[in-house]
Amino acid sequence: MTDSFQKRTGKYILLLCLLLCGRMSFAQSTLSGGNPGQPTTINNAPQRDTNANKSNTKKWRDEDAKITIEKLNTSVLFYPDTLLHSFHRVSYTQPWYQDLGNLGSPVSNLLFTPEDRLGPTLGYHVFDVYRFNADSLPFYNSNRPYSVFNYLLGSKLEQTAGIMHTQNIRPNWNFAVEYHKINSPGFYQTERNNHDNAYFTTNYKSINKHYTLYAAMVYNKEQHDENGGIVSEHQLDSAMYIDRKTISTAYYNQNYSLTRSPVSNVQRDFTFLLQHSYTWGRTDTTYNADSTQFSYRLVPRFSITHKTEISTEKHIYKDLSPDSLRYTTLFSQSFTNTGNSYYYTPGLDSVITQQKWFWIDNKISLNGYIGKEGHQLKFSAGIGNRYDEFISQPVSNLIHDSLPKQYYSVGLDRSSIVSNYLEGELKKEALHPQEWEYGANAKFFLTGSDAGNFLLNVLIGREFKHSSFVAGFREQLNSAPYNYTNYENPYTKQFFSFNNESVSQLYATLASASLHLSGGVRSYIIGNYIYINDSEKPAQYTIPFTLNQAWIRKVFRVGGFFLDNELVYQQVADNAPVNVPALMGRHQLSYEQAMFKHLLKISAGIEIRYNTAYHPAGYDAILNRFFYQNSTYVGNAPVASVFLNFRIKRFRAFVMGDQLQEIFARNTILYTGTPVTNFAFPFYSGNYTPVYAAPDALIRFGFTWALVN
Repeated sequence: MTDSFQKRTGKYILLLCLLLCGRMSFAQSTLSGGNPGQPTTINNAPQRDTNANKSNTKKWRDEDAKITIEKLNTSVLFYPDTLLHSFHRVSYTQPWYQDLGNLGSPVSNLLFTPEDRLGPTLGYHVFDVYRFNADSLPFYNSNRPYSVFNYLLGSKLEQTAGIMHTQNIRPNWNFAVEYHKINSPGFYQTERNNHDNAYFTTNYKSINKHYTLYAAMVYNKEQHDENGGIVSEHQLDSAMYIDRKTISTAYYNQNYSLTRSPVSNVQRDFTFLLQHSYTWGRTDTTYNADSTQFSYRLVPRFSITHKTEISTEKHIYKDLSPDSLRYTTLFSQSFTNTGNSYYYTPGLDSVITQQKWFWIDNKISLNGYIGKEGHQLKFSAGIGNRYDEFISQPVSNLIHDSLPKQYYSVGLDRSSIVSNYLEGELKKEALHPQEWEYGANAKFFLTGSDAGNFLLNVLIGREFKHSSFVAGFREQLNSAPYNYTNYENPYTKQFFSFNNESVSQLYATLASASLHLSGGVRSYIIGNYIYINDSEKPAQYTIPFTLNQAWIRKVFRVGGFFLDNELVYQQVADNAPVNVPALMGRHQLSYEQAMFKHLLKISAGIEIRYNTAYHPAGYDAILNRFFYQNSTYVGNAPVASVFLNFRIKRFRAFVMGDQLQEIFARNTILYTGTPVTNFAFPFYSGNYTPVYAAPDALIRFGFTWALVN
């Protein structure tokens, strides 16, 4: 194969992928990577592909497959996930996330974690677990074309499907595409979720190692039909409502649709990222044993890096069959809804709120390196500029005509921010066993509405032969997101202002592979906490409070039997507006064995997950956010599941019976809804508070199939 033919082929493949990327969406990566500060689990420990070796020649088809993964801002290599122990778990809700009771619905973390708010931001985060993030995408390097297919089928037509493909156009140039689809109608009325997520990445390194380029495009779309929650929790364990589709929900309107809700939240975003750098240093040439091939080695001493990100994000709330009582906390309006085609007339008998965010971020950094190859200390300093634009529409704008006469017209509100910031970093990574790692990085806004806001991270750790530890400190000062400060539609304009929020955290983690033990502690000190209060409006808790967390995981093994135990404890200050349980646990008893000369591997068992009784958060569909509430107190039965996972070469599959506690205790309440008067449901006395409940007992089947050409 000639070089010119390779170049033409590479161009055609890259062009085809660019065209497809705008129409397709790609699944969340099955990579496993550590997440500092979260409980260490088998899911997030990096695993090597057992089929990989270190051969590296141009005759790709004559060697074993080798697939490695890089990520921005780290030199640590990752590998495709081949784990079987926890393969049955729904990845989006690991380890302690909770959705509204339907796959793809809004999610909050029961292990308290502050939102990342540094710099201007729109502020919608309930779909974050389903989205691809441009800064954490995988950049592959593969000596063979590599594809992964995955599919999950659950009760009530719950489905997820995904495909990932990567291959090297040349040994130093790779591209990857990934798509993910979630479609889940759910067990209850009008709670359908329909998500599409995609990314395209490419990375290139010059033959002499001096120039590197990383580029990516990301598209995310999350569409959630809102049912407002179950009207009466007593219907959950009533024999009259065996089919949960017959349970009354707050927003169900049969005149609108029997399957779709008139109320929905949709979030879309598209991001383009480009990071490239040029490095100066000492270059060596290494030949193979018979001197027929050679490769370059570079010991970097100085580099310059440029990074550009361009992103647009849009959030749309629609209520095409509004009830005036639904909006009493925000505005008063009598709607002229007649149940006919006027459903779809914006501004007449519907409530539509749309917020847009467009931003461009440019950054240049200078980097220096000290030390030997593979053991270097990196230090860098950079400056960045960003432009942010926020738009709300449709809104009522007051206009003067030529008389002059005042009247209102539906339009938009637009605001823009120009910011400049400084960045600095000092980092030494542990790329080899028994090495120290340490580092510090900071980001400080000089100009713009967020001037004075900053982020500071300090970390130290050590890799031992069979164990490791990491300790760190993080300090952050940030402003309120746009959707906390602005709520607008044709019927109301509400603006809120808040002082800057401060979040300090101190953490430490310890893991021992030989003891199958890991654990950690974390302590938060939070001042001017910004949240949604029990009146479902943005608010600020000005009294500083402390929140402490501790977790531990221990795996016991006897022969082929494994007992995997995880516990989390959280201590929250009195009166702090935070809804989290004090104690959470998960225990998995499984039998794992290789059979038929290791051609077949199985993992079968039972899993129990539980938490102590507490005040769960409320979910507000109008704001598409979780809010603090302390009137409803719940204590649920443990969530139980049984599973069978198996693997044959690169094919993994599972069969699971999930939510089995619903066979005996059908009243598992996850969140509360927005309190509503009984006008729409006169057979209930007084006010009622809808609730979001767990799905019925269900069966899930899924598989992942990795193919190497």
